Amino acid sequence: TLRMLVPVLLVLSFCLRGRAGLAPHFLQQPEDQVVLLGDEARLPCALGDYRGLVQWTKDGLALGGERDLPGWSRYWISGNAASGQHDLHIRPVELEDQASYECQATQAGLRSRPAQLHVLVPPDPPQVLGGPSVSLVAGVPANLTCRSRGDAHPTPELLWFRDGIRLDGAIFRQTPLKEGTIGSVESILSLTPSSHDDGATLVCRARSQALPAGKDTAVTLSLQYPPVVTLSAEPQTVQEGEKVTFLCQATAQPPVTGYRWAKGGSPVLGARGPMLEIVADASFLTAPVSCEVSNAVGSANRSTALDVQFGPILQAKPKALSVDVGEDASFSCVWRGNPLPRVTWTRRGDAQVLASGPTLRLPAVGPEDAGDYVCRAEPGLSGRGGGSAEARLTVNAPPVVTALHSAPAFLRGPARLQCLVFASPTPEAVVWSWDEGFLTAGSRGRFLVETFPAPEGLKGQGPGLISVLHISGTQESDFHRGFNCTARNRLGEGGTQVSLGRRDLLPTVRIVAGVAAMAMTLLMIITGVALCCWRHGRASASFSKQKNLVRIPGSSDGSSSRGPEEETGISKDQGPIVHTDHSDLVLDEEGALETKDPTNGYYKVRGVSVSLSLGEAPGGGLFLPPSSPLGPPGTPTFYDFNPHLGMVPPCRLYRSRAGYLTTPHPRAFTSYIKPTSFGPPDLAPSTPPFPYAAFPTPSHPRLQTHV
Repeated sequence: TLRMLVPVLLVLSFCLRGRAGLAPHFLQQPEDQVVLLGDEARLPCALGDYRGLVQWTKDGLALGGERDLPGWSRYWISGNAASGQHDLHIRPVELEDQASYECQATQAGLRSRPAQLHVLVPPDPPQVLGGPSVSLVAGVPANLTCRSRGDAHPTPELLWFRDGIRLDGAIFRQTPLKEGTIGSVESILSLTPSSHDDGATLVCRARSQALPAGKDTAVTLSLQYPPVVTLSAEPQTVQEGEKVTFLCQATAQPPVTGYRWAKGGSPVLGARGPMLEIVADASFLTAPVSCEVSNAVGSANRSTALDVQFGPILQAKPKALSVDVGEDASFSCVWRGNPLPRVTWTRRGDAQVLASGPTLRLPAVGPEDAGDYVCRAEPGLSGRGGGSAEARLTVNAPPVVTALHSAPAFLRGPARLQCLVFASPTPEAVVWSWDEGFLTAGSRGRFLVETFPAPEGLKGQGPGLISVLHISGTQESDFHRGFNCTARNRLGEGGTQVSLGRRDLLPTVRIVAGVAAMAMTLLMIITGVALCCWRHGRASASFSKQKNLVRIPGSSDGSSSRGPEEETGISKDQGPIVHTDHSDLVLDEEGALETKDPTNGYYKVRGVSVSLSLGEAPGGGLFLPPSSPLGPPGTPTFYDFNPHLGMVPPCRLYRSRAGYLTTPHPRAFTSYIKPTSFGPPDLAPSTPPFPYAAFPTPSHPRLQTHV
């Protein structure tokens, strides 16, 4: 029994399972959908084992059970109802169609899961404020605004692009409406444009889920910018003195309104327009030429320097130096030139090059290094520039004292000794010393010291001084002693010995004697001629009553300007007279007058007084007159008196042998002129170094004869 019951139960259960599979059920249910505005939406619904009424609901509102859904013009149901297909169609989809939809089998009490229909509203092309051409000013920050309307769904994204490259830094902003919905969105792009941005195209793209590719709006940048300047020079490398042309090119928006040229910051007068022609010189290398171009927006400036080749120009001269002996000395001399000049150093008067470059260094200088040093630069390729500059090196050392030539002096006459002192620093004093004492300045007894600046002499040895020791009334001991000239400064002292030379009076006496003999000879000749003329003249009676005066050149009668002082040998202005001590030359005048007159007093010939003034040098030295041009001293000089006397030929004169002439002895003496003042020695190039004195013109002996 149990074995038979089991199969029956199995068949019954199978049958019951077959009866249950015939119940109504959903074969396909609607799902969420996203539809673009204006497109068609299709929500599927399929039922199995159901032959009853099927309807769709929108947000819980029944749309109806008819297939064409009256009242809903854009809605309908499609599909084979017998097979259970009931799809909902919406075309065209509008924004109000966005809702939750369900498919319901009302008789079977079946409801599908809700399906959300999303309606996407693609954005319109965005709008760029100020487009399609936006005017900006180069260099001035600006904002570009891109805006999209608010009914797009979902809210679009606004992006900026240039040449296909996305630009970052834009600010996104939304503007809500009063109802809480999005009104509009906008994106603000901040930028600082340059002149290179003129004519550039920027793209604002509105992109969303409704329009993944997005929609673009392009805008062109119209830029106002200051001039962009390019300055060129032709040629760029130029020789000094050649012409150069500068060209100033500029692009600008708005157009250029003016040009301004300058050199080294100073305006170039008369320069106008984009071209400048000018002659280049050395200053163009360091003072560039600039061109400034202006328009309504602003201005721009460009400059360029020329490669000007020019000869050396001295910028800094060497400075004189004064250093102590043993120290180092350094000179500096700066020359500027293109190409860089070669600078050499030499010593003045010497062609040997001591150094090259701007600096000359002399280590451990000595007195021999003192002098003038020259820095020299040769002219450039154009032949211009170059030259030399010099500076003096003074070596501070103990004084260098040198004895100068001193003329010999007469005994009991004036004398002068000289020494030359070179020293740096200047000597504190120059001292003359001898056996009895010393003297620095002023007078002491027979001695007087004067000091004078020396003329320009040895270069670099400091200022020179000449010290003179004057001696009035020399004594025998002065010729046998040494006079020391000594100078001292802070570095030491130096000195030298100066001796006084002696001059003898004997040559002077000889000259005076010769002149006296010559005068006596002339006197005798004149007297004889006069006597002869008297004896043979036709007017002897009248001739005896007259006095003829016969002169020779250089003589005067007793009434001449020579006063009693000269005849007695005493002169107030010329100082004392030195008389010769030779008795054979000087006789008493009275004895001479007592000589017997062979004419018994009828003819009286006065004695001749002969005096010789000897010139004196400024230093007091006595000098003899030069020898007569007609013969050596002591030789009688013959003169032709015919032009002066108007006599008959000598043949007639010598026929008369009656009478003779007396020969009075002349009076001979010497004198010297006292110097008016002591002065600096004469240093003329034509004279010996520091000459003692100049020779005065000797005076002629005076002869006068009264008949």
